[in-house]
Amino acid sequence: MEAILILEDGQTFYGQGFGAKTTAIGEVVFNTGMTGYQEVLTDPSYKGQMVIMTYPHIGNYGINPHDMESSHPHVEGFIVREFCSTPSNYRSLNTLDRYLRSQGIPGISGIDTRALTRHIREKGSMMGILSTNGTDKKELEARLRSFPKIIGRDLVQYVTIKNTMHWGQEVSSQWYYDSIQPLGEKRFRVLVYDFGCKWNILRLLFSFGMNVTAVPANTPAEFVLEQNPEGIFLSNGPGDPEGVPYAIENVRKLIGKKPIFGICLGHQILALALGARTYKLKFGHHGSNHPVRHEATQKIEITAQNHNFAVDAKSAEKAGLEITHLNLNDGTVEGMRHRELPLFSVQYHPEASPGPHDSLYLFQEFYRMMETHS
Repeated sequence: MEAILILEDGQTFYGQGFGAKTTAIGEVVFNTGMTGYQEVLTDPSYKGQMVIMTYPHIGNYGINPHDMESSHPHVEGFIVREFCSTPSNYRSLNTLDRYLRSQGIPGISGIDTRALTRHIREKGSMMGILSTNGTDKKELEARLRSFPKIIGRDLVQYVTIKNTMHWGQEVSSQWYYDSIQPLGEKRFRVLVYDFGCKWNILRLLFSFGMNVTAVPANTPAEFVLEQNPEGIFLSNGPGDPEGVPYAIENVRKLIGKKPIFGICLGHQILALALGARTYKLKFGHHGSNHPVRHEATQKIEITAQNHNFAVDAKSAEKAGLEITHLNLNDGTVEGMRHRELPLFSVQYHPEASPGPHDSLYLFQEFYRMMETHS
């Protein structure tokens, strides 16, 4: 089937459709990972976005139940140079085409993804509309013009869990990392604010010796303190951190009460709760090969990232935060720690393991922080 992708600045791309026969709207971003398309599809942080994969051949190892980062995909649309309809992998149980079709998500292939990526890099990420059902171009353009932008929207409400969830041995044992052992005899109780949490974060928290309870994003701080956990974790998630003021307010009430560790959106929410500022990046960071420098050791970590917003460094320092990690591509803040209070956070995804396990020490630091303050 024929497919069309229209960007808000009028740029139009024609290609072949795959996946669902439908129309979708989202912010168009590009991901530079050579593998991991299934993790990208099921990462709740991509809610509201259509993803371009810069690697040209996608779908060649199919879809399997073990690489899921949530129960279903969250991308609005999928954009590739060439998709493979006949995958070859011993774990594959489905094709990319059938999987997206079953989930109601459209895809477009056969377009010049290099040209599209260069356009996004030059002009910045922007809204787009993707149709595989033959809708008239003028109608698509009208729908795109009337669709709200990402800035200021609460996308977390669409991906957070609805009820409290316990993540224990019965669901973690099959994912247990043989190379990871609990760091002490005590299993600390950690409460996770689910802003769109990836499953691998929960697996690693458990593997490092923590009993995990996830709660919805709008859970009051008073309820969290009543549970009396040893630590609080702020998860990744989609969209603009300023679009979830209820999360910022709840985190503000928790600061100084318990050790806190934040990742991605949780990192940004923590910064805002402390009085720092965030801003939108031109085209964001999306991929599994971003170099980050740990300032204390000067070591370089190869990291996975997925975010369109960043923390302003000067405002963070005024809020009592020390910048612990920097992005070597553009100098943006990738990690911070409070100078006095037991809390720290990173912008990237230490759980994603894009080949190396450079950043797993952060889970150890969280455990040690709880040991010190319990």
